[in-house]
Amino acid sequence: MKIRLKWLFDRVKTPAVLASFGLLLAAISSLSCAATCEKTVRWNNDPPYSSRNAQGVVTGFYVELIQNILQKMGCSMKLVEMPWARALVELEAGRLDILPGALKTEERDRFVLFSRPINSSPNILFMKKSAIEKFQLEKLDDILKTNFRLGAQINVSYGSGFDKLSNNPMFVKHLSQIPNRVNGWKMIEIDHIDGLIADEATGLIELQELKLDSLIAKSKVITSTDSGRVAFSQKTNDISFVLNFNAVLKEMIANGEYVRIWQKHIPCKASLLTLACK
Repeated sequence: MKIRLKWLFDRVKTPAVLASFGLLLAAISSLSCAATCEKTVRWNNDPPYSSRNAQGVVTGFYVELIQNILQKMGCSMKLVEMPWARALVELEAGRLDILPGALKTEERDRFVLFSRPINSSPNILFMKKSAIEKFQLEKLDDILKTNFRLGAQINVSYGSGFDKLSNNPMFVKHLSQIPNRVNGWKMIEIDHIDGLIADEATGLIELQELKLDSLIAKSKVITSTDSGRVAFSQKTNDISFVLNFNAVLKEMIANGEYVRIWQKHIPCKASLLTLACK
Protein backbone atom coordinates (compact mmCIF):
# COMPACT_ATOMS: atom_id res chain seq x y z
CA MET A 1 0.00 0.00 0.00
CA LYS A 2 2.80 2.45 0.91
CA ILE A 3 4.57 1.72 -2.37
CA ARG A 4 1.43 2.47 -4.40
CA LEU A 5 0.76 5.67 -2.43
CA LYS A 6 4.32 6.88 -2.94
CA TRP A 7 4.03 6.12 -6.67
CA LEU A 8 0.92 8.30 -6.85
CA PHE A 9 2.40 11.04 -4.66
CA ASP A 10 5.49 11.31 -6.88
CA ARG A 11 3.36 11.69 -10.01
CA VAL A 12 0.38 13.76 -8.91
CA LYS A 13 1.55 17.37 -8.97
CA THR A 14 -1.43 19.75 -8.97
CA PRO A 15 -2.41 21.26 -5.58
CA ALA A 16 -6.12 20.61 -6.18
CA VAL A 17 -5.61 16.90 -6.88
CA LEU A 18 -3.19 16.55 -3.95
CA ALA A 19 -5.68 18.21 -1.59
CA SER A 20 -8.51 15.96 -2.79
CA PHE A 21 -6.30 12.92 -2.45
CA GLY A 22 -5.43 14.03 1.09
CA LEU A 23 -9.08 14.30 2.06
CA LEU A 24 -9.74 10.89 0.56
CA LEU A 25 -7.00 9.40 2.72
CA ALA A 26 -8.02 11.28 5.86
CA ALA A 27 -10.12 8.40 7.12
CA ILE A 28 -7.23 5.97 6.61
CA SER A 29 -4.77 8.27 8.33
CA SER A 30 -7.16 8.93 11.22
CA LEU A 31 -7.17 5.23 12.06
CA SER A 32 -3.43 5.39 12.70
CA CYS A 33 -3.75 8.73 14.50
CA ALA A 34 -5.82 7.50 17.40
CA ALA A 35 -5.24 8.39 21.04
CA THR A 36 -1.76 6.90 20.80
CA CYS A 37 -0.73 9.25 17.98
CA GLU A 38 1.95 11.56 19.35
CA LYS A 39 4.38 13.43 17.11
CA THR A 40 7.66 14.95 18.28
CA VAL A 41 8.10 18.47 16.89
CA ARG A 42 11.34 20.42 17.00
CA TRP A 43 11.45 23.91 18.46
CA ASN A 44 14.22 26.33 19.36
CA ASN A 45 14.40 30.00 20.27
CA ASP A 46 13.39 31.33 16.85
CA PRO A 47 10.80 34.13 17.16
CA PRO A 48 8.21 34.63 15.73
CA TYR A 49 8.08 30.92 14.82
CA SER A 50 8.92 29.34 18.18
CA SER A 51 10.07 30.71 21.53
CA ARG A 52 9.30 30.61 25.24
CA ASN A 53 7.10 33.46 26.42
CA ALA A 54 7.22 35.35 29.73
CA GLN A 55 5.02 32.70 31.34
CA GLY A 56 7.44 29.94 30.34
CA VAL A 57 5.14 28.52 27.66
CA VAL A 58 6.60 27.55 24.29
CA THR A 59 4.60 29.28 21.58
CA GLY A 60 4.99 30.91 18.17
CA PHE A 61 3.53 30.71 14.67
CA TYR A 62 4.90 27.26 13.80
CA VAL A 63 4.15 25.85 17.24
CA GLU A 64 0.50 26.94 17.29
CA LEU A 65 -0.11 26.09 13.63
CA ILE A 66 1.35 22.56 13.87
CA GLN A 67 -0.47 21.91 17.15
CA ASN A 68 -3.82 22.92 15.65
CA ILE A 69 -3.33 20.79 12.55
CA LEU A 70 -2.25 17.73 14.54
CA GLN A 71 -5.22 18.08 16.89
CA LYS A 72 -7.59 18.10 13.93
CA MET A 73 -5.86 14.91 12.74
CA GLY A 74 -6.40 13.24 16.13
CA CYS A 75 -2.76 13.57 17.21
CA SER A 76 -0.92 15.28 20.03
CA MET A 77 2.33 17.21 19.86
CA LYS A 78 5.45 16.70 21.98
CA LEU A 79 7.83 19.64 21.67
CA VAL A 80 11.55 18.83 21.64
CA GLU A 81 14.10 21.64 21.92
CA MET A 82 17.22 21.22 19.80
CA PRO A 83 19.46 23.19 17.43
CA TRP A 84 18.86 22.98 13.69
CA ALA A 85 21.84 20.82 12.77
CA ARG A 86 20.96 18.19 15.36
CA ALA A 87 17.28 18.29 14.33
CA LEU A 88 18.20 17.25 10.78
CA VAL A 89 20.24 14.32 12.11
CA GLU A 90 17.41 13.23 14.41
CA LEU A 91 14.85 13.58 11.61
CA GLU A 92 16.89 11.38 9.28
CA ALA A 93 17.33 8.77 12.02
CA GLY A 94 13.61 8.76 12.82
CA ARG A 95 14.10 9.99 16.38
CA LEU A 96 12.30 13.24 15.49
CA ASP A 97 9.00 13.19 13.62
CA ILE A 98 8.46 16.77 12.47
CA LEU A 99 10.73 19.73 11.69
CA PRO A 100 8.80 22.92 10.78
CA GLY A 101 10.22 25.69 8.62
CA ALA A 102 12.52 23.64 6.37
CA LEU A 103 13.43 24.57 2.81
CA LYS A 104 13.02 21.80 0.25
CA THR A 105 16.39 20.59 -1.06
CA GLU A 106 17.53 17.62 -3.12
CA GLU A 107 19.68 16.35 -0.24
CA ARG A 108 16.79 16.42 2.24
CA ASP A 109 14.49 14.62 -0.22
CA ARG A 110 16.45 11.45 0.64
CA PHE A 111 14.95 11.21 4.12
CA VAL A 112 12.13 13.77 4.27
CA LEU A 113 8.52 14.00 3.10
CA PHE A 114 7.67 17.69 2.63
CA SER A 115 4.34 19.40 3.24
CA ARG A 116 2.91 22.08 1.00
CA PRO A 117 4.33 25.58 1.75
CA ILE A 118 3.30 26.89 5.15
CA ASN A 119 4.80 30.39 4.92
CA SER A 120 7.20 32.51 2.91
CA SER A 121 9.71 34.94 4.36
CA PRO A 122 12.89 35.86 2.48
CA ASN A 123 16.36 35.06 3.76
CA ILE A 124 18.26 38.33 3.85
CA LEU A 125 21.87 39.27 4.54
CA PHE A 126 21.99 41.42 7.69
CA MET A 127 25.09 43.52 8.19
CA LYS A 128 26.56 46.11 10.50
CA LYS A 129 25.45 49.46 9.07
CA SER A 130 29.04 50.56 8.56
CA ALA A 131 29.69 47.35 6.58
CA ILE A 132 26.69 48.05 4.32
CA GLU A 133 28.33 51.34 3.34
CA LYS A 134 31.80 49.80 3.05
CA PHE A 135 31.03 46.77 0.87
CA GLN A 136 28.07 47.98 -1.25
CA LEU A 137 26.96 44.38 -1.95
CA GLU A 138 24.21 43.76 -4.50
CA LYS A 139 24.23 39.95 -4.51
CA LEU A 140 25.80 37.22 -2.39
CA ASP A 141 28.62 36.25 -4.74
CA ASP A 142 29.88 39.86 -4.64
CA ILE A 143 31.70 38.92 -1.44
CA LEU A 144 34.14 36.83 -3.52
CA LYS A 145 35.82 40.06 -4.61
CA THR A 146 36.14 41.38 -1.05
CA ASN A 147 37.41 40.44 2.41
CA PHE A 148 33.82 40.14 3.68
CA ARG A 149 33.35 37.74 6.63
CA LEU A 150 30.02 35.90 6.52
CA GLY A 151 28.42 34.00 9.38
CA ALA A 152 26.28 30.94 8.58
CA GLN A 153 24.53 28.50 10.88
CA ILE A 154 25.73 24.91 10.69
CA ASN A 155 23.74 22.77 8.18
CA VAL A 156 21.23 25.56 7.45
CA SER A 157 20.19 26.08 3.83
CA TYR A 158 19.72 29.72 2.85
CA GLY A 159 18.50 28.88 -0.65
CA SER A 160 19.83 27.24 -3.80
CA GLY A 161 22.19 30.13 -4.58
CA PHE A 162 23.88 29.85 -1.20
CA ASP A 163 24.06 26.05 -1.48
CA LYS A 164 25.77 26.32 -4.86
CA LEU A 165 28.28 28.89 -3.62
CA SER A 166 29.03 26.66 -0.62
CA ASN A 167 30.70 24.23 -3.05
CA ASN A 168 33.12 26.96 -4.13
CA PRO A 169 36.36 26.85 -2.07
CA MET A 170 36.83 30.60 -2.60
CA PHE A 171 33.41 31.29 -1.06
CA VAL A 172 34.03 28.92 1.86
CA LYS A 173 37.07 31.01 2.85
CA HIS A 174 34.67 33.84 3.69
CA LEU A 175 32.45 31.65 5.91
CA SER A 176 32.41 31.32 9.69
CA GLN A 177 30.25 28.43 10.93
CA ILE A 178 28.15 29.39 13.95
CA PRO A 179 25.86 27.23 16.15
CA ASN A 180 23.02 29.76 16.42
CA ARG A 181 21.97 33.25 15.32
CA VAL A 182 22.33 34.91 18.72
CA ASN A 183 26.04 34.10 18.64
CA GLY A 184 26.13 35.48 15.12
CA TRP A 185 24.57 38.82 16.05
CA LYS A 186 27.06 39.19 18.91
CA MET A 187 29.95 38.33 16.56
CA ILE A 188 28.82 41.16 14.28
CA GLU A 189 28.59 43.50 17.28
CA ILE A 190 32.20 42.83 18.33
CA ASP A 191 33.41 42.91 14.69
CA HIS A 192 34.33 39.22 14.34
CA ILE A 193 32.13 38.89 11.23
CA ASP A 194 30.57 41.43 8.89
CA GLY A 195 27.20 39.83 8.21
CA LEU A 196 24.76 37.04 8.87
CA ILE A 197 21.94 35.56 6.77
CA ALA A 198 18.59 35.23 8.54
CA ASP A 199 14.87 35.00 7.92
CA GLU A 200 13.64 38.57 7.55
CA ALA A 201 10.97 38.47 10.28
CA THR A 202 13.17 36.54 12.71
CA GLY A 203 16.15 38.83 12.16
CA LEU A 204 14.20 42.03 12.74
CA ILE A 205 12.58 40.69 15.93
CA GLU A 206 15.83 39.31 17.39
CA LEU A 207 17.81 42.48 16.69
CA GLN A 208 15.11 44.52 18.42
CA GLU A 209 15.11 42.19 21.44
CA LEU A 210 18.93 42.29 21.65
CA LYS A 211 18.89 46.09 21.23
CA LEU A 212 21.15 45.78 18.21
CA ASP A 213 18.71 47.22 15.65
CA SER A 214 20.53 50.56 15.70
CA LEU A 215 23.81 48.82 14.81
CA ILE A 216 22.74 46.03 12.41
CA ALA A 217 20.34 46.34 9.49
CA LYS A 218 19.04 44.55 6.37
CA SER A 219 21.17 44.81 3.28
CA LYS A 220 19.98 44.64 -0.35
CA VAL A 221 21.12 41.01 -0.62
CA ILE A 222 18.28 38.47 -0.67
CA THR A 223 19.52 34.87 -0.72
CA SER A 224 16.20 33.05 -0.97
CA THR A 225 12.48 33.61 -1.39
CA ASP A 226 11.71 29.88 -1.17
CA SER A 227 8.73 28.87 0.96
CA GLY A 228 9.13 27.22 4.33
CA ARG A 229 7.59 23.77 4.65
CA VAL A 230 7.11 21.12 7.30
CA ALA A 231 9.63 18.30 7.02
CA PHE A 232 8.37 14.85 8.07
CA SER A 233 10.75 11.98 8.80
CA GLN A 234 10.23 9.21 6.25
CA LYS A 235 10.95 6.67 8.99
CA THR A 236 7.98 7.67 11.15
CA ASN A 237 5.47 9.20 8.70
CA ASP A 238 3.85 7.97 5.50
CA ILE A 239 2.44 9.71 2.44
CA SER A 240 -1.16 9.49 3.63
CA PHE A 241 -0.28 11.33 6.85
CA VAL A 242 1.39 14.18 4.91
CA LEU A 243 -1.50 14.48 2.46
CA ASN A 244 -3.96 14.61 5.33
CA PHE A 245 -1.80 17.31 6.97
CA ASN A 246 -1.88 19.30 3.72
CA ALA A 247 -5.67 18.96 3.44
CA VAL A 248 -6.20 20.25 6.99
CA LEU A 249 -3.81 23.16 6.37
CA LYS A 250 -5.68 24.09 3.18
CA GLU A 251 -8.97 24.11 5.09
CA MET A 252 -7.49 26.34 7.83
CA ILE A 253 -6.27 28.82 5.22
CA ALA A 254 -9.74 28.89 3.63
CA ASN A 255 -11.70 29.33 6.88
CA GLY A 256 -9.49 32.04 8.42
CA GLU A 257 -7.83 29.99 11.18
CA TYR A 258 -4.43 30.35 9.50
CA VAL A 259 -4.68 34.16 9.44
CA ARG A 260 -5.81 34.25 13.06
CA ILE A 261 -2.68 32.34 14.15
CA TRP A 262 -0.47 34.43 11.84
CA GLN A 263 -1.71 37.72 13.29
CA LYS A 264 -0.96 36.58 16.85
CA HIS A 265 2.72 36.03 16.10
CA ILE A 266 3.95 37.76 12.91
CA PRO A 267 4.10 41.58 12.82
CA CYS A 268 2.63 42.11 9.34
CA LYS A 269 -0.55 41.31 7.43
CA ALA A 270 -0.63 37.96 5.66
CA SER A 271 -1.14 37.46 1.95
CA LEU A 272 -3.12 34.27 1.44
CA LEU A 273 -1.87 34.12 -2.14
CA THR A 274 1.82 33.90 -1.18
CA LEU A 275 1.59 33.04 2.55
CA ALA A 276 3.97 35.96 3.09
CA CYS A 277 3.81 39.50 4.42
CA LYS A 278 1.76 41.79 2.18
